[in-house]
Amino acid sequence: MNSEKLEQISGQLEGEFYFDNTMRTLYATDASAYREVPQAVAFPKNIADIKKLIAFARQEGTSLIPRTAGTSLAGQVVGNGIVLDVSRTFNQILEVNPQESWVRVQPGVIRDELNLFLKQYGLYFGPETSTANRAMIGGMVGNNSCGSNSIVYGSTREHLISVKAILSDGTETEFGPLNQAEFDAKCRGENTSSPLETRLYQATKAMLSHTPTQENIRREFPKPSIQRRNTGYAIDMLLESEPFTAGSVPFNFCKLIAGSEGTLAFLTEIKLHVNSLPPKEIGLLCIHCHTVDESLRANLVALQYKPSASELMDHYVLECTKTNIEHSQNRFFVQGDPGAILVVELGSDTREEIEQRAKALVQDLEANGLGYHYPLIFGPDTKKVWNLRKAGLGLLSNIPGDAKPVAVIEDTAVDVNDLPEFIREFNLTLEQYNLYCVHYAHAGTGELHLRPIINLKTEEGNKLFRDIATEIASLVKKYRGSLSGEHGDGRLRGEFIPFMIGEDNYKLVEEVKKVWDPANIFNPGKIVNTPSMNTFLRYEPGQETPEFNTVFRFSQAGGVLRAAELCNGSGDCRKTHLTGGTMCPSYMVTRNEKDTTRGRANMMREFLTRSTKENRFDHEEIMDAMELCLSCKGCKSECPSNVDVAKLKAEFLQHYYDANGVPFRTRMVGNFTKANQLAAMAPGVYNFLFKNNKTAAIAKKMMGFAPERSIPLLHKTTLHQWFRKHQQKKKDTNSQHKPTKKVYLFCDEFTNYNDTHIGKTAVLLLERLGYEVEIPKHEESGRTYMSKGLLREAKKLAQKNVAMLKDVITNETPLIGIEPSCILSFRDEYLDLVGKDQEEDAKKLSINCLQFDEFIAREILNQNIDKEIFKDEERLIKLHGHCHQKALSSVLYTQQMLTLPKNYKVEVIPSGCCGMAGSFGYEAEHYEVSMKVGELVLFPTVRQQPEEVIIAAPGTSCRHQIHDGTGRKAQHPIEVLYEALR
Repeated sequence: MNSEKLEQISGQLEGEFYFDNTMRTLYATDASAYREVPQAVAFPKNIADIKKLIAFARQEGTSLIPRTAGTSLAGQVVGNGIVLDVSRTFNQILEVNPQESWVRVQPGVIRDELNLFLKQYGLYFGPETSTANRAMIGGMVGNNSCGSNSIVYGSTREHLISVKAILSDGTETEFGPLNQAEFDAKCRGENTSSPLETRLYQATKAMLSHTPTQENIRREFPKPSIQRRNTGYAIDMLLESEPFTAGSVPFNFCKLIAGSEGTLAFLTEIKLHVNSLPPKEIGLLCIHCHTVDESLRANLVALQYKPSASELMDHYVLECTKTNIEHSQNRFFVQGDPGAILVVELGSDTREEIEQRAKALVQDLEANGLGYHYPLIFGPDTKKVWNLRKAGLGLLSNIPGDAKPVAVIEDTAVDVNDLPEFIREFNLTLEQYNLYCVHYAHAGTGELHLRPIINLKTEEGNKLFRDIATEIASLVKKYRGSLSGEHGDGRLRGEFIPFMIGEDNYKLVEEVKKVWDPANIFNPGKIVNTPSMNTFLRYEPGQETPEFNTVFRFSQAGGVLRAAELCNGSGDCRKTHLTGGTMCPSYMVTRNEKDTTRGRANMMREFLTRSTKENRFDHEEIMDAMELCLSCKGCKSECPSNVDVAKLKAEFLQHYYDANGVPFRTRMVGNFTKANQLAAMAPGVYNFLFKNNKTAAIAKKMMGFAPERSIPLLHKTTLHQWFRKHQQKKKDTNSQHKPTKKVYLFCDEFTNYNDTHIGKTAVLLLERLGYEVEIPKHEESGRTYMSKGLLREAKKLAQKNVAMLKDVITNETPLIGIEPSCILSFRDEYLDLVGKDQEEDAKKLSINCLQFDEFIAREILNQNIDKEIFKDEERLIKLHGHCHQKALSSVLYTQQMLTLPKNYKVEVIPSGCCGMAGSFGYEAEHYEVSMKVGELVLFPTVRQQPEEVIIAAPGTSCRHQIHDGTGRKAQHPIEVLYEALR
């Protein structure tokens, strides 16, 4: 379609409309293996916009692809039409009725946020996908989603009461339950919105009234005993309603709409049945088994005890969690190396009842020779167990190289009693292809997510992709199962529907689509008339992976492109501040796909793969996507695949500057230490310049900094200068106190020039605690160069620091850092920045480079600190952790340090990034986003605190942001602990 027509429709909409290369590239993929660039992306503001787009699609012969979070696994929101993203504009909870147990929402409402809202009414929407903290209700209806608790709550279809929708002719209507008389009236054209709606009822009546057709549907569709089934359109469910089955449930087109993947109508409102809140107490019995088969037999025993979930994870998933930063902490309950763990959830109002049921279940398992270890988990630890299970999808993509666990046969569902034998045959089938499979997820309802490892970049892998799908379709049909249990047909399984339900039934499916959408404008190529399942993939058969000469070695991923390809699109980065976590702060503010970890990784992957330029990094589209990345490192730990966009951004910037030159402000920020070194010769002059409103305004304008932002001032002396005098003074006084323990302090560039008082306090505190402190010879950390993409400068500093410190720093004499981002560079970037010749030295050094609070926590554990030297007074501390600390270490160490005084209470503020992120928050064009990030959680929490509450933050940028955003002074935890000394 030509751009003039796209410009024309854009001008008619109240919402946003894009057809630029950046936006089209961002929306070319979802969480599946598929990729197709759309014509445009629209963000309709209201129903009028949707109607205009429907009319435009009919007129121009194009299509509309409804999209919410884009976490579909079968390519449901990939296509060449116009993507309609309703996640930012149709996201309101409209009405709740506690008496009748229903809620009315727009399709862009996030499932977990809906439950946060419903909690005040004692209500709960049950179906829970593993993506529930970003999955939206519209997508859940489209895919008929369920989740780990579907044993109790079933799928979204069972909760869907009614919908308001726009049909393909542009008319608005509502679908809900109808008795026989109401159904017949609709067929006569009474109370319908248009002739099209009348035809829907007439065609359905004609289709399902014939006895041979009914018998064929009941014979060929998946077994009714299978709770999870999404195979074609749910005409089998419509058949089991009042007009066609006497004494059954009222007719409701919602049964058909659930699982229709946006191919029949465009939903604008959704009315859902909601349940009472789950039981107060939840216990997880984690049954350790030697094999997957053993765990499936244990599952059949467990189901006799009425669990609310029975979920499996095999040894491949468990192995992946060992090296994941976040999820290694969630393995606390794992004993040995089990072949599989079955997590059985038991709910009750009392813990005692759960313990009794668990005990009886364990006795039953032992009597049947099933399992070897049965820990029962309660309280907050249950969340860690579920996080471990839910991380499976992303973690499995974190395998180095081009072969990945592929979503091809991952959604098969059979009767739960058939599951052990089905999985046995399933694995025998894979063995014929010399493949093995990862098993995880919903054992309790007969569905395991099964992912073979395939390299889709090769011709052989592409063929194998299709061959395996064909083989397993035959096996599923043998058990009369459903090829899709919850993830839908989409492009992946659509072409197998005729085989799964028979040609005659497939003709009925085709007829449904033709009646509802005669112009084929709603999400074509899904469920019916789908392209071959091994076409339109992210990776083309025979595609080579280009190699790049990078500054970071990207050794673990196998190169910069493969580091970007680690992103499988699961969309964990679309969390909001209500969900918690750090990733991704700019997305939390803008709700723009390009500001997600996924969006940025996709842009890198696209252009590094497909660019025709000599320097493939030289693209404005990548710069556009990276523009609001705060380099917070949240993605490095919170993304299940550990996609480190901060690292990708730094590498990209270096190559982009190679092509386009280094901007003045970038060079100035990178050379922060050199500039401060000069300014420190006359700190009074520098401070006057930035204290005086007129001169400060001129200076900030020259530097491109926001006029509203205050600038950090220089201390009257540097830490190095003070420390030399301090050491001399100690010699002169000839102190009799000889410490037995020695530590090295890393004098980072921020503490040396700006936060000298904190550095001095750190030295005095360590000495009071009985340590000899020495500042070894070292260079600046290089943090400013890394943050601005000047990696070659950072590399020189990393190599020098490793060379200077490798023989000095040991387990007995660690290197302790005050500023988290600086000291943690030794544990993060340095390992991949130094050359291969220094790799081992860098690894050994990194182990003994500790944040101040990490060191204190270690000494507390070793009983090397006397708690009696601290005051007894009661104080409350509100702690904001640094992003790099959360990603690479833990705020827990700071909590432990600050509770050395026995009456100090520490509460962690549930904030993500503060929004400052080094120079990001100073830059004029980023100031507004920076402050909005702070306003999500941090600023409101700080403002609510009485004056006597201590605000603590280990990051220099964080403290500055808190001051500028709230007027409150935040202290470094070192200062707080020092002031607590007797």
